[in-house]
Order: sequence, then C-alpha cells, then structure tokens
Amino acid sequence: MQIINQPKTFIMSPKKIITVLLVSMCASLFSPVFATETPKAISESSKEMLTKKIETRLVEIRNMDKTNLTTVEKKELRKEVKELKKEARRNGIYLSIGAVIIIVLLLILLL
Repeated sequence: MQIINQPKTFIMSPKKIITVLLVSMCASLFSPVFATETPKAISESSKEMLTKKIETRLVEIRNMDKTNLTTVEKKELRKEVKELKKEARRNGIYLSIGAVIIIVLLLILLL
C-alpha cells in the first residue's frame, strides 16, 4: 500500500496573527515619521531666549494702545500674535495618537 503525500495546509495560530498585525501596523504608522526631515537641534539656552523674546513681544502687543490703529494694522497684529503662539508651541515634545496606542498595546502585551 502506497501512502500519498498530501500537501500540508498552512494554518496560523491566533498568536501569530496578532504579531503579524502588530508588526504591519507599526510599519505603517512609523514609516511616515521617518520620511520627514529632522529639525535642527536647538540648545536649551537658545530655546529659553527665544521663549523670553516671544513673551516680551506678546506683552508689548497686549499693552499697546490699539485705539489709534487702523483695521489693517489690527489685522497684522492678530496675525503676528498667532504666529508667535505657533512658534512658542513648537518647543514642546508631542506624541502622536498612533504612537500612544502602540505604546499602550506593547505595555499590555509585555506585562
């Protein structure tokens, strides 16, 4: 009697499926992060000086007498305040939502 070799079927366990999904999710979330240009490193003293400069300019704008200004000048001041606030926010460290989710999932799996 001759035994016919049947091809083995490929069955993945749930543990393997989860690991494959996690790896693919990590690859899809982190690849755009590495594609962007890295900003120049700024020393702490220059960050503090920049922050103080922004704060003093905002205080100057706040204390200005705006009654004599035209609407165009007021609009320019508002734009300047918005730009200064954006620049001040850039000095912090931010985590994306995807990174936070991945960190939480890894902590759950490891612990």
